[in-house]
Amino acid sequence: MSDSTYDGDGFFGEPVAAGYDDAVSDWFRPEVVGAAVEVLAGLADGGRALEFAIGTGRIALPLAQRGVPVHGIDLSRAMVSRLRAKPGGDTIEVTMGDIASTQVAGTFSVVYLVFNTIMNLTTQDAQVECFRNAAAHLSPGGTFVVEVMVPELRKLPAGQSAVPFRVTPTRWAFDHYDVATQAMSSNYVEVVDGRGSYRSIPFRYAWPAEFDLMARLAGLRLRERWADWDGTPFGSESEKHVSVWEKP
Repeated sequence: MSDSTYDGDGFFGEPVAAGYDDAVSDWFRPEVVGAAVEVLAGLADGGRALEFAIGTGRIALPLAQRGVPVHGIDLSRAMVSRLRAKPGGDTIEVTMGDIASTQVAGTFSVVYLVFNTIMNLTTQDAQVECFRNAAAHLSPGGTFVVEVMVPELRKLPAGQSAVPFRVTPTRWAFDHYDVATQAMSSNYVEVVDGRGSYRSIPFRYAWPAEFDLMARLAGLRLRERWADWDGTPFGSESEKHVSVWEKP
C-alpha cells in the first residue's frame, strides 16, 4: 500500500464520505456494477488496471475479485478510508493525489474513470492533463475508459439555468448550468429536524467530441463508444456515454 501525503479531501471530505455509499446506492446494484466490471476485466485481459478516483471501491473491489490487479488514485482520504474498511479493501494499493497529475509506477492495460468523475476537474486544462496522465500510464494497446453523462441542456427551459433531479418533502437537488463557460454545479438542500443544510459541488461538462479531441492530444484514438456498459449503441437520445480510447 502506498498512501503518499496529500493535504485536503476536496469536495469529498468526511461529511460526504460518511454517507456516500447510501446516497448512491442505486449505483451499487449488482447489475450496474457487474456490467462495468465485465467490460473492464475484458479490457484488462490479464493485465493491470488503474482506477482514477477510486473512492470507496464500488468498481475496484469486484474487479479485484475477478483477479484483476487494481491500483487506485484518489484525492480524498475520507473516501479511501471507507474502501480500506471493506473486505479486500486493504489489499488494493492506493496513491493519494490529483488524477490529472499524480503518477504511479509501472504501466497498465486499462485506466478507467467512471461515474461522471472527469467533470470534477473543473477546467479544460485539467481535463486535458487527465487524458495525458492516463495515456502516460498505459502500455501500448492499452485503453482509457470514461463513463460520463451527456449534458442535459435540452431540459433547460428558455431563460432558466437549473435542472432539478430530486424533489422530496425534505430533500431538494438541482444542477445549475452556465452554458457560456461549461461550468455547472450539483446543489443539495436537506432539512433535518427543522434545520436546513446546503451543499454545492462544482463540475465542468463537455460533449463527447471535446473528449475525443482531448484524447487525440494525448495520443489516444477512439475505439468504442456506447450508451451504457451493456454495449447499447450511443445515439442522440443517450443520457451518458462509456467511451474507450486506445493507445496505439
